[in-house]
Amino acid sequence: MRWENQSSVSEFLLLGLPIQPEQRGVFFTLFLGMYLTTVLGNLLIILLIRLDSRLHTPMYFFLSHLAFNDVAFSTVTVPRMLTDIHTSNKSIPYVGCIFQMYFYMLFACVDCFLLAVMAYDRYVAICHPLHYTTMMREELCILLVVGSWFCSCAHALLHTLLLVRLSFCDDNTIPHFFCALTTLLKLICSDTSLNDLVIFTEAGVIFFLSVSAILGSYIHIGATIFKVPSIKRICKALSTCGSHLSVVFLYYGTLAMVYFFPSSNNYDIKDIIASVMYTVVTPMLNPFIYSLRNRDMKSALGILYRRGITFVK
Repeated sequence: MRWENQSSVSEFLLLGLPIQPEQRGVFFTLFLGMYLTTVLGNLLIILLIRLDSRLHTPMYFFLSHLAFNDVAFSTVTVPRMLTDIHTSNKSIPYVGCIFQMYFYMLFACVDCFLLAVMAYDRYVAICHPLHYTTMMREELCILLVVGSWFCSCAHALLHTLLLVRLSFCDDNTIPHFFCALTTLLKLICSDTSLNDLVIFTEAGVIFFLSVSAILGSYIHIGATIFKVPSIKRICKALSTCGSHLSVVFLYYGTLAMVYFFPSSNNYDIKDIIASVMYTVVTPMLNPFIYSLRNRDMKSALGILYRRGITFVK
């Protein structure tokens, strides 16, 4: 069944960010700089992990996939947002909108799973250090990453298929800078009760499982550390988990502040702010967090820099 038969809507109109015309140049430059920083910073992390044999461990294997996902996550929305800021043509084809929604949900879900997997990796490293190499063997690491991508693809595909079977109203205006599932459902004239039920159950289960895995891992880590508390053990644990904890707090802290705390702002404005944080700010900050808080990454960066200087000479 072809998608165009499901709706009279052939394209959507993205209203974009709520900025004044005279502010477009400033915001375009700002978001372009942030996007380029995101791409270059995360690609640098992937390059360092590939080149430095000391970083060929499960922790950095997961980090390289997180860095790749952050680049993809930002690329789904930011280039389109920059185009809309720079030009007056804000229309997006129906098929293009559906694909953008699919990949946004895909990469957002992969982020949740990878953060949970990385928390489990830290749990094994601290609570079972003698068995770390046997428990976090290469086959298991690959299986965890492949499983994260497979489940995320199924998650995004499920919601996409449930959406395209519905009919849209004549109003094709989206008060957002990209095609989000929740905003598209507001334009539906058909019954969306099944969609709402699946969002509440399936997406809720994914969120609950990922958060539970993170909390459970760090509860066990805390219990292990404080069984025989010492400054040295606490510092070592913070060194091992500090970067990951910072990313987790940034990702889920933004979600909590924007969606779970009451605000006098309009819902659409809150949703746009949250989306900017997820797609622009958080992926940009992740490379800095892992580079500045991680001794191995700083060491690998120093080696790469010295190699570059030697090559130039």
